[in-house]
Formats: sequence, structure tokens, C-alpha cells
Amino acid sequence: MTTSDTNHPRDFQSLPLQQSLLTNLEDLGYTRLTEIQAAALPAIMDGRDVIGQARTGSGKTVTFGLGLLHKLQVGQFRVQALVLCPTRELADQVARELRKLARTIHNIKILTLCGGMPFGPQVGSLKHGAHIVVGTPGRIEDHLRKGNLDLQGVQTLVLDEADRMLDMGFQAVLDQILAELPSQRQTLLFSATYPNTIDALATRVLRNPVKVEVTSAHTQNTIEQKYYQVENNEERPAALYQLLANFDVSSALVFCNTRKEADEAAQALKRAGVSALALHGDMEQKDRDCTLVLFANGSASVLVATDVAARGLDIEELPVVVNYHLSRDPEVHVHRVGRTGRAGQKGVALSLVSKKEIYKLERLEALTQQSITLQEVPPLPKGFVASRPVMSTLQIDGGKKQKVRAGDVVGALTGEGGIDAAQIGKIQLFDFSTFVAVEREVAKKALGKLANGKLKGRKFRARIVGV
Repeated sequence: MTTSDTNHPRDFQSLPLQQSLLTNLEDLGYTRLTEIQAAALPAIMDGRDVIGQARTGSGKTVTFGLGLLHKLQVGQFRVQALVLCPTRELADQVARELRKLARTIHNIKILTLCGGMPFGPQVGSLKHGAHIVVGTPGRIEDHLRKGNLDLQGVQTLVLDEADRMLDMGFQAVLDQILAELPSQRQTLLFSATYPNTIDALATRVLRNPVKVEVTSAHTQNTIEQKYYQVENNEERPAALYQLLANFDVSSALVFCNTRKEADEAAQALKRAGVSALALHGDMEQKDRDCTLVLFANGSASVLVATDVAARGLDIEELPVVVNYHLSRDPEVHVHRVGRTGRAGQKGVALSLVSKKEIYKLERLEALTQQSITLQEVPPLPKGFVASRPVMSTLQIDGGKKQKVRAGDVVGALTGEGGIDAAQIGKIQLFDFSTFVAVEREVAKKALGKLANGKLKGRKFRARIVGV
């Protein structure tokens, strides 16, 4: 294994990428390379296997995305690249980013294969072929076992957030997938942490890899960390509410170690009048989708999630992260904190710590080589009342499969007697449903427009969803 040198390019235009990719990057406003991109892309473009250790927000998706798109042969209509992700949410996010990077490549097909989605339509899509497949290990293995997926033409394998895949018990499934891949291929492994299990996996599946380690995608100047003492678990719900009230946030992500904690913390916040939602692995996929949409579009103020569920969250601005409990792994704590203060923005990370968790605090101090001081939880501000989110969400029972487009939704809402276009927020399209955020004060009027009007010349049921 070798480590990349420090003489790195500084901007995308200095890389020997295809001109169409460079033009698109310029149009997207991507100019300067992030640390992981500068260190890993030259090695990837040279065909080397690469291990990239980098945390959330480092730009790793663009790193491996450009690498596999650069050598893709669109004229050869077979699966040339396979990207494995631990969760459907991350796979969807990766596929969106790849499609954005590939906008100037004509006739490219990128297919997402994840669990929690109907199997039949995926079989149909596979019959039409694809250049790049992005998916979760379980569903990829299902298609391989049933003979629906041929990976013999794969030139590039990407293992994204490999540490989470192993944490989730995908080792045996990964081995089955690896057995179906050509031995002569390029393998790119990205992981936020680098435990012994990842080292063992890398040793088995990568050939003389270049290791690129980005120690931090954030600086102490962008993220302010504070630690607060609680006596016991019974004090945590009230302490969480007090912290959120004192920092008066419109959007916060709360990390819990277990699904039970996530449910309990979310329910406690709801009882206090906070628009909070829980997200964890016990939920049905459609409920997970709806929850993520509501948080991402500003219709819920607080998302209380487990670590695995929070992977792949595509939230651009997240001012506050709270650790309801400290993680058992100090590396995971750093990864959690990295969800805020992204792209140079300011962020705050707040952690609740009991006496029983002091050993976790000591591990964290050893990892970060910084002394941590515990503070008292500030009291609830006098007269504080939790504010409601400014947005509401409408769900329409029609999506991509019914050829619904964002423009159709905007047109239906802003037609005669409708709402103003400025009152419409994010629109997110799924295969069989569409979510549109509108300002809360016009939600009923917007619902009426959808109920009484038509999309694509036909009527679709719609409802207000969320908290």
C-alpha cells in the first residue's frame, strides 16, 4: 500500500479529464478541488486502486464519480461500474450526483437497485441495460442470484462508506458479489473510519492501493462543540429540549445510539410542541422516504436518527447537530459532528454526557488530542414556545412512472386563483409519488388547487402530510 504524495492539483481544469466533464463541472460551479479530490483523483485516473478515508462533506462522491465517468465507454452498453452503498438513501444521493456529473454524456444510463423498492420494475429496467449500477448489497445480490444482473463487464467497483456496510453485517453478501466480478478491475474503497475490519477487507479486495487520508473536512473555526452534563437518562429529554430552545434552531439533527432512544426522544420533543420526527431501520421504506422529505424541505424542525439511518442524508444546511448519547466509537462521534458546518458554513455540535459516559469522553479526548469541559445545561428561556416550521408538505399519488415533472406541479399550483411561485419550496419526485413543500399559510389553498385541478391531463389524489 502506498500513500499519495502532497503535490496535488488545485482545480478541476488542471486534471486530464474528458472535455465534456470539465465543461459540465464549470457549469456546475465546481472549480477548486477538495482535499480528497486533489489527493485521490490523479491516482484513480491512472487506474490505481484507492482507499479514501474521508468524512462526510469531503467531496468523495465527486471523486469516484469523475473517475468512473472519465473511463466509461458509452458505446459499450453493459454494466461498467458498480457502486455499493450501505443504505438506499445514500445510494439515491450518489445516483443523483452521478447523473448531475454525467449531464453532458449522451445516452448514459445510471440505474439504482435498492431494497425497499418493488423488485419487478427493477428486473424490467435491467433488461434494458445500464452503464452504471448504484445499489445496496442485499438487493444487488438478489438480482445476481436470480440471474438478472451481469457484472462481467465491470471495470470499476466502488465501496462507498464501507465501514457502515460491515457494521450492518454485509460482509458475507459483499463476498458473494465480489465473486461475480472480474478479477481485473479497479476498486475504490471509501470509509469515514478505518477499523481492523476495513483493513482486512482492503487487503483482500484491493491491489497495491494508494491510501488517501483526509484527517478532517472541517475546521475548529467552522464547528463549535459544546458538552453538557446530565445526571442520568431520565434527564435527557428535558435537557435536549432546553438545548434546542436556547439555540433556537430551525433545523437540527439529533443522533441516538438505538432505535428505541430515537423513538422516545422524538416523542418527548413532540409533547413539548417541537415538530420532531424519528428515523431508524425499523421503519417501512415509504415512511423513511416521507420522513426524510419532511426534514429536508423544512416541514419538520428536528430529525432524531440512528447513525445508520442518518447516512446519506442530503441536507445542505444543517446548523445544529446534537448527540443525545455519545457514540461508543469516538470516530463515529467525529463523523456525526461533521454533518454540520459543511461547505465553510458555521455549525454547532452539542453533546449530552452522563457520569457513566465519562470513559467515552476520555476516548474522544485521546482521539482529538483536545481537552473537553462539561457545562451545565442552560435553563429554558423565559416564555419560550417552540415555533412551527414555515413549510408544509403535500403528497401527490403520482410520480416519475406517471411522467409527473416538477414543472407540472408548479403549473398546477400557480394557475388561475393559485398560490405564488415564491411560496413553493422543494419538489421531490419518487416513482409513484411526489412531495411538494409550500408555505404553511397557503397549504390548504394549494391542496385545493391540486384536488380540483389536473396533472398531465388527469386527476391525482393529494394530501397534507407530516407533523
